[in-house]
Amino acid sequence: MESTTLRIALIGDYDPQVTAHQAIPVALGMAAEHLNVDVQFQWLATDHINATPLHHVDGFWCVPASPYRDMDGALRAIRFAREQQRPFLGTCGGFQHAVLEFARNVLGWEDAEHGETHPGAARALLTPLTCSLVEATDSIRLVEGSLIANVYESVEIVEGYRCRYGMNPAFERELLSQQLCAVGHDSTGDLRAVELQDHPFFVATLFQPERAALNGTLPPLARALIEACKRQQS
Repeated sequence: MESTTLRIALIGDYDPQVTAHQAIPVALGMAAEHLNVDVQFQWLATDHINATPLHHVDGFWCVPASPYRDMDGALRAIRFAREQQRPFLGTCGGFQHAVLEFARNVLGWEDAEHGETHPGAARALLTPLTCSLVEATDSIRLVEGSLIANVYESVEIVEGYRCRYGMNPAFERELLSQQLCAVGHDSTGDLRAVELQDHPFFVATLFQPERAALNGTLPPLARALIEACKRQQS
């Protein structure tokens, strides 16, 4: 039986020194083998996205290691995935920019900014974490019945981070009042995962599940992203 070919775009500026950038191709390869599909991935450098056609892409993964060279380029690709119903996974910086894209283009918050690049902004949606999560591991409580809980087949998971910025609690309730849903919180109750309703697969996590691939474990969210792309293509 001929395997399906799926095209995955990695939104971000590739750096071979970044652990997540080492892990993501391994995770995609493991998912492809597990699901018997051919996965072809390409890095979408953020400063080239505005000139890059996206319609040929089956799924998107917005990767860690922001600030990106061109935030607007990253937001364009996220918006395309959201509006065109293409499967999307955002991890770490991908979580932060998925939240920002939703705020700007769905809620109409034109002044929404990332505190890492605009620390003095009145509406900085992403602000420094109370405790930096660089090489930290913590438990996450998932909302029962959520897509991510179904992917992990559990409502209690343990994942690792390399992150200094998270959701600004001052805007959380208003931001999450529509179709963007809070689906994961850490042991102190801070937001760590969101997903979009009325979308086949749109999940963003502040943690970095891809790192499991470097230890030989197939990350559930990498598998779920490829499964969603496969369903869309069938």
